[in-house]
Amino acid sequence: MKITFKQTLLSLSLVTCMTACDVNRLPETNISDMTFWTSESDIKAANNYLYTFLPGFSNEEVWSDDAFGLASNSISDGSRLAPATAADYNSPYNLIRAANNILEKAPRAAVAPAVLNRYLAEAYFFRAWGYFSLVQKYGSVPLILKTLEEGSPELTEAAAPRETVVDQIYMDLDFAVMNLPTITTLGAADYGRISRTAAQAFKARVGLFEGTYGKYHAKGDASKHLNIAAVSSKEVIDSKEHALFGNYFDLFQMAGEGRQNKENIIVKQYGVSSTERVLTHAYYRSSLENGNINPTKSLADSYLMKDGLPLSKSPLWSVPDSSHKVFKNRDLRMSATFMKRGDAMMTTKPIFDIANLVFNKTGYMFRKFANVNDWNTQASVIDRPLLRYAEVLLIYAEATYELKGAITDAELDMSINLLRARGEVAKLTNAFVTANALNMRDEIRRERRVELAQEGFRYWDLIRWKIAEMELVKPVLGNFYFKNEFAAATVNLAPDNVILVQDASFRKFNPARDYLWPLPINEIALNPALKQNAGW
Repeated sequence: MKITFKQTLLSLSLVTCMTACDVNRLPETNISDMTFWTSESDIKAANNYLYTFLPGFSNEEVWSDDAFGLASNSISDGSRLAPATAADYNSPYNLIRAANNILEKAPRAAVAPAVLNRYLAEAYFFRAWGYFSLVQKYGSVPLILKTLEEGSPELTEAAAPRETVVDQIYMDLDFAVMNLPTITTLGAADYGRISRTAAQAFKARVGLFEGTYGKYHAKGDASKHLNIAAVSSKEVIDSKEHALFGNYFDLFQMAGEGRQNKENIIVKQYGVSSTERVLTHAYYRSSLENGNINPTKSLADSYLMKDGLPLSKSPLWSVPDSSHKVFKNRDLRMSATFMKRGDAMMTTKPIFDIANLVFNKTGYMFRKFANVNDWNTQASVIDRPLLRYAEVLLIYAEATYELKGAITDAELDMSINLLRARGEVAKLTNAFVTANALNMRDEIRRERRVELAQEGFRYWDLIRWKIAEMELVKPVLGNFYFKNEFAAATVNLAPDNVILVQDASFRKFNPARDYLWPLPINEIALNPALKQNAGW
């Protein structure tokens, strides 16, 4: 296997990197590496590289039934083929290699044990992050816990069992929880670095995914993982380190930046202004306004009326005869997530009236992260929230219900109902569910869908709940077709006067194959012991 090396300058330090297919081969190559690991600043600089792997803005929502782009998506409609190479496979292993390198070399530094353990904890956290990304997509994968050389036998070993990889993730996160500072201790100066509650919250995310995946796919010890999710999320709640941000729309604007927003637990940082920036992105103009990601009717219909009832049951709902009435008497989070008449839009069209069907194929347009100045500059520094306290509350509610088959009103009040209050939606109680012939599991899942819409969760929820085979094969529908409002365009309509974006005949999902992703063909060629996932 060919090996290529490159050096990256980061925070005045040299960090040795490698090509994707050789993620764990890291020989001692020069004197500078041997003399680098001497101080806390050296370790911190090396750890800074790990943060570059936190994912930025993307259009991954189109994998799910929540969004559609300018054209069909091969993951969503089941038409993809096994790739030759895949960044989704190689990039996590690059992160894992970098973390392993730090875990091996940071102990050389002359620092106090507590200081060393703090930075080792960051490395353990990021190794866990990398492995969870792999497990979600591929299931069983090679488990590499050290940097490898040319002849290392691990290069030709088979994938480790999924449960073994996940147990390692938990062990890494346990070390992180024990040794990371609290977010209060980090303060404003170190805002954005991984905290103790970040590790606890991420452990809860892993536990919920694995617990529900195990439960609904009949694999492994579901209760073990669900208990981890419930306990870890409750630890975050009990820490009192976090709270919900007051305004849902502002949560995804510059107003929601920084330590003053206690809801954000892990963020991809971009900066605080155009002059004080780390990175920039053009997510609003290149993805939302240009139509690379548009909300669907399926997502729109998930938002409750203010009385807490779905559209099919609420007396507050009637079929709208104009676009702004779609939002009447609805959960306020819908208005914060979807563009509606009167919202600020962009420099060449200051006020939104109706979506442009040439770009926004569904007749809807996302509003989260939309900012007029960012449209103009195409250089936004709005951070991407990767793990919010709202998710922790949702994990606690779902894990509790999935473990016990029930959830108390007190448990709902400390989780789901805090989110509903922000959306000005009636509380969810057991009596309310019974009186209105609702299903508690469905309502908990609905709450997760609307709260985390446009943040990259829906596809993975369909996977772990094993309902992708039911949801992803449905036709993709959009907004009601308001003929007097939309500009002239060729539009296919479903019988109930909603926009038909993609017919069900073009959509498929193979439950024997598509719940796991295909391993890259080149990786299997390089390591014959690595077996392709079933059906690919």
